[in-house]
Amino acid sequence: MQKVTPCLWFDGQAEQAASFYVSLLPGSRIDRVIRSPADTPSGPSGTVLAVEFTLAGNKFHGLNGGPQFPFTEAVSFEIACENQAEVDRLWAALCDGGTPSQCGWLKDRWGLSWQVVPTRLFQLLADADPNRSRRSMEAMLKMRKIDIAALERAADGA
Repeated sequence: MQKVTPCLWFDGQAEQAASFYVSLLPGSRIDRVIRSPADTPSGPSGTVLAVEFTLAGNKFHGLNGGPQFPFTEAVSFEIACENQAEVDRLWAALCDGGTPSQCGWLKDRWGLSWQVVPTRLFQLLADADPNRSRRSMEAMLKMRKIDIAALERAADGA
């Protein structure tokens, strides 16, 4: 059993969001949908109260709590991507109905912030050559969606 589980507060769309998220990553599934046994401020008896789901092997809860507490960028989920195809696929899916931002960040259609980041970025930022590392960072700061080939060119000084 996972000791600490993130609980995401939605305004009536926890089940839709969880279904979308689990469609994106291997090792993901809806574990349980809990319906409210009584009327609550967020909905009548019988409506979806909470969704328990596993995303890439990690447990999450989605709670239909109402509109009082929207997501902010203070909490985000980072997806480590092995290649540009994975970056492109996840970026497109999560931006659909959402808002792209800078440096690999975006907000999905529910307002949840994500960082779609190639693992190569972290390797370049930790490069032993401080000039390669600096050039990689400077290139990344100009990007919305991270472009691995452009990072490599920048690191090489091209």
